[in-house]
Amino acid sequence: MKSRDQTSKQLAEDDPEQAKALRDLLGVDPASIKTTQYALVRAEQDRDAAFRWHRLNSIRKKKIAVKDKLLEYLRANVGQPVSGEDLRYLANNKKEWARRTRELRTQGGWPVMTLQQGRKDLPVGSYVLEEDRQTYEHDRKIPDSVRIEVLERDKFGCRVCGWTRDAAHRDDPRRLLELHHIEEHAKGGSNEAANLVTLCNVHHDDYHANRLDLTSYLP
Repeated sequence: MKSRDQTSKQLAEDDPEQAKALRDLLGVDPASIKTTQYALVRAEQDRDAAFRWHRLNSIRKKKIAVKDKLLEYLRANVGQPVSGEDLRYLANNKKEWARRTRELRTQGGWPVMTLQQGRKDLPVGSYVLEEDRQTYEHDRKIPDSVRIEVLERDKFGCRVCGWTRDAAHRDDPRRLLELHHIEEHAKGGSNEAANLVTLCNVHHDDYHANRLDLTSYLP
């Protein structure tokens, strides 16, 4: 990652969570990286960068809210990681981009994931919209700290079938992991880890369609 226009310092200011991951990876404070220094955070060549840059500029010029721009860009790249630098540029370099991106997940229910959200395959500073759909409304207010606690407890896998992101395949309808309330939120169920289990999207849908009894799969 090139520290262009003090990108590392901006990351430290805008998204402390991602900045911490970058610090853990590099062993230095991102805010201390000078504009003349460079760091490679992924070894793969980004062959789609030019096409994505054109799309990025097209959306950036639109007269819509920052959050709407971020969502449109993420939906145009479903399943494909995009960088925080892209999102900052899209927001016309406004610092609110990181907060607005988090709100897409925490308030809007869009599955925008990062390395810290359990996507261990993602480079530091990358974001991905796993699926072009919103999660169930009652699942949107689960704190990120609780979300990670449940995923770690369930070994980042579905309690029913054991599916993990490592097993993702283009022909498999299982695309993402979601958290399910054991005691329904509408009936007073809490957002605490003890009341949550990890399910793949297929088995989560099956439960809500009354096709699945979860009794034997609960912790």
